[in-house]
Amino acid sequence: MKFRFRYSFRELSGDVCGGAIAALIALPYGLAMAALMGLPPVLGIFTSLLTAPITALLGRNPVLIGGTASATVPFIALAVRGQGIGGAAKVCIAASVFMMFFSIIRLGRHITKVPHSVVTGFSCGIGGLMIISQLRTMTGIASPVDVTSSNSMLQLWQVISGWEQARSFPMLLSGIVIVVSIVAARRWPRLPAPLLGVLAACLVYSFAPGEKEVGALPLSLPPIAGFMWQPSDVYTLLPSALALAFISSVNILITSRVIEHFRGRHRPLRSTDADAELGAYGVANVCAGIFGAPLSVGIPARSLASIRCGGSTRVSNFAHAAFLYGFLALGASLIAHIPMAALAGVTTYIGICLLDWSAWRRLTKMRRTDSLAFVLTALSVLLVNSIVAVVVGCSVYAIHRFWQSRHAWMISPAHEQRA
Repeated sequence: MKFRFRYSFRELSGDVCGGAIAALIALPYGLAMAALMGLPPVLGIFTSLLTAPITALLGRNPVLIGGTASATVPFIALAVRGQGIGGAAKVCIAASVFMMFFSIIRLGRHITKVPHSVVTGFSCGIGGLMIISQLRTMTGIASPVDVTSSNSMLQLWQVISGWEQARSFPMLLSGIVIVVSIVAARRWPRLPAPLLGVLAACLVYSFAPGEKEVGALPLSLPPIAGFMWQPSDVYTLLPSALALAFISSVNILITSRVIEHFRGRHRPLRSTDADAELGAYGVANVCAGIFGAPLSVGIPARSLASIRCGGSTRVSNFAHAAFLYGFLALGASLIAHIPMAALAGVTTYIGICLLDWSAWRRLTKMRRTDSLAFVLTALSVLLVNSIVAVVVGCSVYAIHRFWQSRHAWMISPAHEQRA
């Protein structure tokens, strides 16, 4: 690990602002994900609190911010239904051990070989997914929407079907955040654009309160989850833990590459860095799993929001955890009254940034293989899930390589002579 001895006030202010806005995004998302898993909602916050300092110290991507993610919901929810919080602790700890094993056998360096067009398509798909996932909050639609569905088009259709319930004020608050963030990012790139957007929306909201707010949050360390390993766990829990570890590992490393791309660093990380990143998250998730907190994986929204606000070093990860703790401590006062529509606007703005419009403009100039892999990956993220999307994108290159090798064999002199 390389330590930096020069650290300017500009870097400090960027890291602090980046950590603050990432923590704001983490609050509602972490609560929602833990609730979907059947866990106490506050455990979704403690995932970030417990893992961020460890990944900041041991991880290789300094601005990769982790937290609970929807991809892990089915595996942990299944364990919770069967064995309660103890089941969540067991599956998360087992998955964390598998992640450390992946690091030891150097599996991470192979995942980093995913083609650039697949990574870019993954980024665009995640951006679209983030926008669609926030439509219900932005529009104020009260009808139930299946936010757990992996098919975002279904979520979009459900929102459109209930459009008659849409209200103008939450859309105004979200729109203020998006517009202020876009304008501020273009005119004053050194300022924390999303944070300015939230402040502007809160100012407007103070004149007409009444929308759904973040609300008060409890501040107390959860107890250590009590559980006992059983012989039946070998065939009921370990397969689920292995799948959870694989999905989380792919998520972490692909998200890390997306974040590096948006930092403007197109040189890939060293192969050893990917293995070390998995090891860091494995160690961190063991610590979280002891308390029954969900697994932490890379979160594009928080990481990119931190970067957009100036986050550039490991301090942004520490600041993210520190602000989360502060928000919990002050949950009954100022933070509790931030409208959810404003935070939805932040996530939507980050989703717009992730769409990578330059890639769409270059689409007709790309090689057909690259453009097909890019589009299929983006669509698969929206229609299925992120893991299948990466498999689909890489399959395009596998099929192309197979076709090339078959064509070369067909026209080879040895084949002609046998014919």
